[in-house]
Amino acid sequence: MKENFIDIIKIYCKSGNGGKGAIHFQKYNNMNGVSDGGSGGKGGDIIIRGNSHIHTFLHLKYKKHWIADSGDPGKRNNLTGASGKDLFIEVPIGTIVKDINQNLLVEITVDHQEKILFRGGIGGKGNAFFKSSTRRSPYYAQPGIMTNGNWIILELKILADVGIIGYPNTGKSTLLSKITKAKPKIGNFCFTTTIPNLGIVKMNYDSFTVADLPGIIENASSGKGLGHDFLRHVERNLILLFLISADVENQEMEYMTLLNELNKFNPKLLSKKRLLCISKSDLIDNRTKNQIREKFFSLKENIIFISSFTSEGILELKKKLWNCIKRNKYNKL
Repeated sequence: MKENFIDIIKIYCKSGNGGKGAIHFQKYNNMNGVSDGGSGGKGGDIIIRGNSHIHTFLHLKYKKHWIADSGDPGKRNNLTGASGKDLFIEVPIGTIVKDINQNLLVEITVDHQEKILFRGGIGGKGNAFFKSSTRRSPYYAQPGIMTNGNWIILELKILADVGIIGYPNTGKSTLLSKITKAKPKIGNFCFTTTIPNLGIVKMNYDSFTVADLPGIIENASSGKGLGHDFLRHVERNLILLFLISADVENQEMEYMTLLNELNKFNPKLLSKKRLLCISKSDLIDNRTKNQIREKFFSLKENIIFISSFTSEGILELKKKLWNCIKRNKYNKL
């Protein structure tokens, strides 16, 4: 369900305050002696960490405030107070962290990647730090550094080797279920897919990930339909697989509409490697297939005809995708 997939969220973070320095004196014959007040402990950091086992921000939905422990005050005998415990925020791979003004703070792209977002306050110096040969008993210590809270925005862009792009109801979810073990929701109505679905394609001893992305329609770049909820996830895919149904009236126009929406959202998307598939090929004869080939040949686009029902072209598609991934991801030409 969509409410279980949260790909953008705002949370409040505050690192720990530094502990205050201690004012303490050694005592000799019931009289104050040399200063021995220790420094305060450092406050805990707020650290963001990538976790490949998390795929949404659902775990953050009911915990919007993340506040790290403060450092302990300094102690006598020149002992430093304990540091506050660091606070880790686990996020999915593909998370972009921004401040409240939309400035980029960090992108989490690999498992276990860590980044300190907010450092804890430094502990204040105890009065032992300020003693000297001429001033053996200063009655002064520093307070710890106080930290300020900040709101941050977490935005998820699905990381996948292949992103399936197409109009609603073109067979994207069916294809994903055919080439992987994923079980996406499949239905004969628009916007069956409202959240990205991920699957893994096995290729001998290797594998690659495929994302079935929500359907795109004309003016999606302006927010129509699922709009930016869809287009945001396209940016992180290595290869774009365009899927156009064989039973539409004008495949060429639909393809150009898809390219146009990507271009309006982010022109850099058109520089990504892409493949074009005509789905539901079992619904057309060879003569119609040749006519479609001629249309796209003029656009210098090679196409693959596939059918998730008869398995036509499925193996060829998997091999082409894998070869493209190796050339683009591993620079194997």
